[in-house]
Amino acid sequence: MQHQTTIAAIATPPGRGGVGVIRLSGPQAYAIAEQLTQNALPKARMAGFRQFLDFENEVLDEGLVICFPNPNSFTGEDVVELQGHGGPVIQNALLARCLELGATAAKAGEFSMRAFENGKLDLIQAEAIADLIDATSQAAARSAVRSLQGAFSHKVNTVLEKLIHLRLHVEAAIDFPEEEIDFLADGKILTLLEEVQHSVAAVQQSARQGQLLREGLQVVIAGKPNAGKSSLLNALAGIERAIVTDIAGTTRDVLHEKISLNGLPITLTDTAGLRETGDVVEKEGIRRAIKEIEQADLLLLVYDLSQGEDPLQLAREYFEHHLEPKRLMLIGNKCDLTGATVQIGDFHGFRHITVSAKQETGVQSLIEAITAHAGFQPEEDTFIARTRHLDAMKRTQHYLAEAHEQLVVFHAGELVAESLRLAQNALGEITGEFSADDLLGKIFGSFCIGK
Repeated sequence: MQHQTTIAAIATPPGRGGVGVIRLSGPQAYAIAEQLTQNALPKARMAGFRQFLDFENEVLDEGLVICFPNPNSFTGEDVVELQGHGGPVIQNALLARCLELGATAAKAGEFSMRAFENGKLDLIQAEAIADLIDATSQAAARSAVRSLQGAFSHKVNTVLEKLIHLRLHVEAAIDFPEEEIDFLADGKILTLLEEVQHSVAAVQQSARQGQLLREGLQVVIAGKPNAGKSSLLNALAGIERAIVTDIAGTTRDVLHEKISLNGLPITLTDTAGLRETGDVVEKEGIRRAIKEIEQADLLLLVYDLSQGEDPLQLAREYFEHHLEPKRLMLIGNKCDLTGATVQIGDFHGFRHITVSAKQETGVQSLIEAITAHAGFQPEEDTFIARTRHLDAMKRTQHYLAEAHEQLVVFHAGELVAESLRLAQNALGEITGEFSADDLLGKIFGSFCIGK
């Protein structure tokens, strides 16, 4: 796809810096750069020093010009990068000059969008660029690089090839009913179908790990005042992030801390102690705590072992609508005061762990329990993945299950073929083969401007 407009944007982060980059892409990129410099451009992929001039031929800035001719550029179009100084005033002035010369201000993600439209990247690889920029851990960055290099795309395309091969067999069985062999009943199609189902399930499992790496886990620490919630946050974060005192109600607002536990990105939230109070400020803190509890992926109910409390009774009191073992973990704190040992076990169906947040006893066991609870087991070939990828694979599995039922129970070839077609469409959404325009706009609109 060849665009008629030439886009321009600042490609470096806002703020002061030694170098700032303006990126141009489109049919007029070279002409704009020549007018801007009033000079011949350097050879392809060779840096050339130039002065950047305003409309009165006064020097705006000076720096390097690098040209990337189509189709061998990031976008597949003619691309020019202007590397000047990194001050925001000079960068904006240089961008404004490019716009005066005929460029259009790029929208968020428009460079990557053009790369996708011109076949330089598939949709997974384009998303991986944004994920690499936003990576919050080394593991997430490595996984994003693997997706950018095509590891995820290769797995999806391999399954797509198997699915297309299966569709050919089914269509042949429908188109040639006069053949003596009943292809739908000879077992080959069922074998191929089940093989595709297993392949999708394997990719789906890897994608779940990738989604955890990208999005992380929202973990909320909740409980009564003075149970040791803030001490636990400090112990997990490895820094004195929250104020800890013996005064009940010290924490009056939610406190967020982004950490990494065994490679799993975690947003850890400390909340105000849950209790009845007449204090207006503390009431607001408790209201915010309840809001965080509603949105948590995992709740850590911290209670004081030395008080002899029943944690399940507290859970019923505080989390009436969230009593799910997959969302709630019971943390018995202050085991140093009771002489209890660190234990990980089951308490009426809920994961129960005893710790001493103050002494940091049992904290490592808690970390391992949290990552295990999330099902986080990153492998060397884990690739970054998004919620939409898992949704597409879930729908693929649904249509494949429909095809399996139509084949085994009803022996209905036409319905099998239709279910397989829908499965292929759903799987093809991941790489962009069958993606709607509004979905593409939403995806690329979340990117940085200049990327």
